[in-house]
Amino acid sequence: MSTVLKSPEELRTGWRLPRWDKDRWQEFSPFTANDHGEGGGDPPDAPKKPWRPGWGSAIAGLLILAIVVFLMIFDWNWLRGPIGRYASARTGRTVVLEGDLKVKLLTLTPRVDIGGLKVGNPAWGPKENMAEVGNIAVSAKLLPLLTGRVILPLVSVAHPNVSLLSDAQGRTNWDFSNGEKTAPKPFKLPPIQTFVISDGRLRLNDIARKLNFAGTINANEQSTTAYERGFRLSGKGELNRRLFTVNVTGGPLVNVRQDRPYPFDADIRAGATRITAKGQAPKPFDLGLLNAAVAVQGVDLNDLYYLTGLAFPNTPPYRISGQLRRDGNKYWYDKLTGRVGNSDVNGDATVTLDDTGRPFLKAKLNSRRLDFVDLGSLFGNPGASKVAAPGQKAEARTLAAQGRFLPDATLQADRMRAMDAEVIYTAAEVNAPNLPLRTVTLGAKLDHGVLNLDPIRLKFPSGELTGVAKIDARKDTPISEIDLRVSNVRLEEFLQTDGPPPLTGTLLGRAKLTGSGNTVHKAAANADGAVTAVIPKGQIRRAFAELMGINASKGLFLLLGKDQSPADVRCALADFDVRSGVLYARRIVFDTGPVLVNGEGTVNLDTEAMDLRFKGKPKKLRAMRVAAPITVGGRLREPKFGVDAGAAAAQVGVAVALGAVLSPLAAILPFVSPGLEKDANCAGLLAEARASEAPVRAATSSTTAAKPKG
Repeated sequence: MSTVLKSPEELRTGWRLPRWDKDRWQEFSPFTANDHGEGGGDPPDAPKKPWRPGWGSAIAGLLILAIVVFLMIFDWNWLRGPIGRYASARTGRTVVLEGDLKVKLLTLTPRVDIGGLKVGNPAWGPKENMAEVGNIAVSAKLLPLLTGRVILPLVSVAHPNVSLLSDAQGRTNWDFSNGEKTAPKPFKLPPIQTFVISDGRLRLNDIARKLNFAGTINANEQSTTAYERGFRLSGKGELNRRLFTVNVTGGPLVNVRQDRPYPFDADIRAGATRITAKGQAPKPFDLGLLNAAVAVQGVDLNDLYYLTGLAFPNTPPYRISGQLRRDGNKYWYDKLTGRVGNSDVNGDATVTLDDTGRPFLKAKLNSRRLDFVDLGSLFGNPGASKVAAPGQKAEARTLAAQGRFLPDATLQADRMRAMDAEVIYTAAEVNAPNLPLRTVTLGAKLDHGVLNLDPIRLKFPSGELTGVAKIDARKDTPISEIDLRVSNVRLEEFLQTDGPPPLTGTLLGRAKLTGSGNTVHKAAANADGAVTAVIPKGQIRRAFAELMGINASKGLFLLLGKDQSPADVRCALADFDVRSGVLYARRIVFDTGPVLVNGEGTVNLDTEAMDLRFKGKPKKLRAMRVAAPITVGGRLREPKFGVDAGAAAAQVGVAVALGAVLSPLAAILPFVSPGLEKDANCAGLLAEARASEAPVRAATSSTTAAKPKG
């Protein structure tokens, strides 16, 4: 094989010679360096070569032409099956593309048309399809798409029919995470300049929230006036067996711009509950960002659970408004203001969803003036409020007709387990006509079904009630614990009379109880623990003191004559052991100058019946004295006082009574307040008993060694 060298003129065509002769190649090749060491090519005075296509260009052109012809004649319907199978594998449900699949790629705004689409339910759902769509058209801008940005000039959806389902276990057919428990992601679409929805149908069945809804969705392509909206979702159904309606409207969905907020209005009603909102989405089609003025009103905040998934306590009728903001899975409800019952409420609240979708509520609330009966609704009696709804008042009347004091409103343990919370509430002023209450502070922390109320603080003009409470609702039957203390409360502040109060002094007390049940009444009906109250010192009207000894010759006439002369209260003590919901009196003593009173009996927290008897022993000889006990019967709501004249009580000496009743003081008083056994005047009773040679030494030595309760 021989090689023929070509002339320099031929070499200008750009064809390289085979490298058989290195010297000749370097001499004639236009691609090698010249004599001066400069780059190869034509001499400086040579004319410029005209461009002529080579084989590479020809092949590339033919390839592009082939692709264009292929795209023009290709039947895209061949890909309906593969696309459907791929989508089915990714979503975990059957996806079928029906009708023609048309694709236009040779344009700056590529477009896809799908003649029909069906999406089935997951395996646990019904056999019906989750979604059926008549026609879908989507176009995108090509140049931004090449850089990773998606801008859709048009999205058109015709006759969408969507059925959403949430079962009793909380599974949803719109969750495409294939079983992974994650927080729900906000609905978000890329920028759409024109969005058209025609004749849409939406159904929602949420079994856990007892919600059934059927509505229509439409988004007109053309701009509308200020009085007509481009987007509308409206429909009705039932929520917890009450009429449920939704009406959401938005601005025109034509010529939508990402830098211009999208306005919307919403009106949602469920029975007596109504939520209205007027706001905007800062970025259209991104519902993860929202700002809206939201007002909520209804007869009971507890009813909001079915709409929000948040567990609220029972309340009287309410009306609250504020500014709602959303950023992803966090919601703010700022500048909250309104009324609950007859009390004002203000503050701020946030709700955050964790990675599993579990809500955490954090709120700081306050009232300038609290109507105290509104606070009673927390324990299941909203009917006591002045503005209670007719149904709530009927329940309160039923409770009163039964003579009951403890309510039977059910605590929803399942709702407590579904969320967490941290709330602090304060009331600067309290309206309580029969109670000298000044301020209220309550704190609540809910963590996976365990509610801790700490602090509980009710302040009076002098003294306060403080304590903590715990409700463990991790099981279906909640277990409740309370530990409440009354400190340095003046009795005369609670006894409102025209003249001097019949009893004065300082009251201290403590109640420590544990019970199980899903109502206040049931928890009290099987409670165990202790209840103790002490008046270390004080004064009582002498007429009442005399009557406590049932001295008919003097005390009765002093009382009728409105004798206001006082007698000292040296010590008063009521100590109860609580077993299975019954308070058994262990020690009841009331020592005054003229009379020493001992008591016994029970209080049943289930039936709320009282059976107490008080027997007095005058310290001086009285003529015409009737040795009969005073009785306290009836129920907690309406006590009845009387004299058991048919049963004369055997009397014992004062010293013997002191020895029998007061010897355990060293153990009882520290349960109420540390150090009380040293500071209380009750210690004088023990000294008097010893001086009277009462047999108390052995009892005193045994109780002194006992550990104080609490």
